[in-house]
Amino acid sequence: MKPLALSWPQRLALSALVGGLAAVASHWQWFWQQDEAVYDAYVGAWDYPPDPRLLIVAIDDNSLQQIGQWPWPRSTHARLLDRLTEAGSARVVLDLMLSEPDRQDAAQDADLAAAIRRNGRVVLPVLAAPASGPNMAEELLPIPLIAANAATLGHSDVEVDADGVARGLYLTAGIGSPHWPALGLALADARGPLPGLRDPDPGQSSPYQWRRDHYVRVRYAGPPERFPQVSYVDLLNGDVDPALLRGRLVLVGMTASGIAPRLLTPTTRERWMSGSEYQANVASMLLTDKVITLPPTLWRDLLSGLLVALCCLGLSLPRASASALLALPSTLLLSFVLLRAGNLWFAPAAALTGMLAVICAWVLWRISAWRRQANSDALTGLGNRLRFEQTLQQEHDAGRRSGRPLSLVLIDVDHFKHHNDMHGHQAGDNVLRLIATEIGAHARRPRDMAARFGGDEFALILPDTASDGAVQVIEDLLARVRLLEVPGAHGQRVHITLTVGVYTRVPAARSEPRHFFEGADAALYKAKAAGRDGYMADDGD
Repeated sequence: MKPLALSWPQRLALSALVGGLAAVASHWQWFWQQDEAVYDAYVGAWDYPPDPRLLIVAIDDNSLQQIGQWPWPRSTHARLLDRLTEAGSARVVLDLMLSEPDRQDAAQDADLAAAIRRNGRVVLPVLAAPASGPNMAEELLPIPLIAANAATLGHSDVEVDADGVARGLYLTAGIGSPHWPALGLALADARGPLPGLRDPDPGQSSPYQWRRDHYVRVRYAGPPERFPQVSYVDLLNGDVDPALLRGRLVLVGMTASGIAPRLLTPTTRERWMSGSEYQANVASMLLTDKVITLPPTLWRDLLSGLLVALCCLGLSLPRASASALLALPSTLLLSFVLLRAGNLWFAPAAALTGMLAVICAWVLWRISAWRRQANSDALTGLGNRLRFEQTLQQEHDAGRRSGRPLSLVLIDVDHFKHHNDMHGHQAGDNVLRLIATEIGAHARRPRDMAARFGGDEFALILPDTASDGAVQVIEDLLARVRLLEVPGAHGQRVHITLTVGVYTRVPAARSEPRHFFEGADAALYKAKAAGRDGYMADDGD
């Protein structure tokens, strides 16, 4: 099977077109759901040992039962912080809402602020209040008394995708500019340049808009409950060995059912993950250098377009088709290797969809070409014997229903064997191609059909054609063939003639296609007996 009959400029233009469409689909994330399905499959079971310094102090159901209804007095949190300070914890995230003062007892705020000051390594959350109606977006910071004693503040904004799964986060965010680190980043206290996809419009910040930067995908250590936890009430009561707390990065947060925020992650769809464990995963991936980054949008789009363009170009080449069919699994493998070996996520769905569309179009073309080949003569391109018999049967049945005449024309090349023997088989093939071109040119209407069903034997099926119409076609064909000059051996110019038999009837109830063939063959025999280079027409009159 030959490749698509396109010139190189046409191949390149077609490849560039489909590649450009794939790049557009990648840029606008038309297939984001498919991308995330691939991503979840790749990272769902991609566990790693979490950083051993991380510890969650869980405000769990047991703590609520023993300490009492939430919220608890801030002096309670102060006592817990003192326990951690005494044990020598390295850093503490107190993931609690502290944006309003205690209106019943101002001493509570002072107690907590003092405990935070004594520790000296406490991180407090900044909450983002989204714009609502006439209210603009704002940052909810801890009250000044408490915030002033914290080592730093960190935003607790959790990025949840449209399908409800938390796959990534922005390492920095804030109103007007992304100036707050994420809580997990603040807990890890990571130094140096931050990884992640940068804000594409950093100069477009508004003092009233929540801005985010340094987007990364969270590399989860595993499913929920992967990190060691101790109960808040056990730590408060002194039931936790201080050695377990020494040098630890502690995250104090909600895990109790019905109160704690619950997140779905790629690691499981059966169990929810608490916000505290989410932040622990962020800190762990930063501490163990397992951050999953994304390529710049332009590079992702260009790579998607290039892969599809190469696939399209390969399918148009005679020896590259098989390798081009490997484009789909190769793209999936490329995405997998980049993720697993380089912690780089390349979303493949736009490229895969483009390749699939190109391959489907190519397969349909090949099927069509195979069907044409199965019904075509390889030398001349006219219909072969099988197609001739099928078409004659169809037109015979159609003529029987409509009562319209059907003409069958059988054509022989005069003295073809002599010409073949004298000038060679290649010259003989050239003669057959020239004759086939002329015969095909006289099958002008959509239902007319030209065929070659023997060595030098051709046929024309002319539906809805009376004898006089068929004779006009044949006379014109004979005249045009007589004008042909075919190159022969030793530079000779050879003239070719045809002998034609025509049989015309209205198909009757008892007639069969073979009757038309036998009638046209008998007319052809009479034309040969009359001296060749002519025709005989049998119309029944």
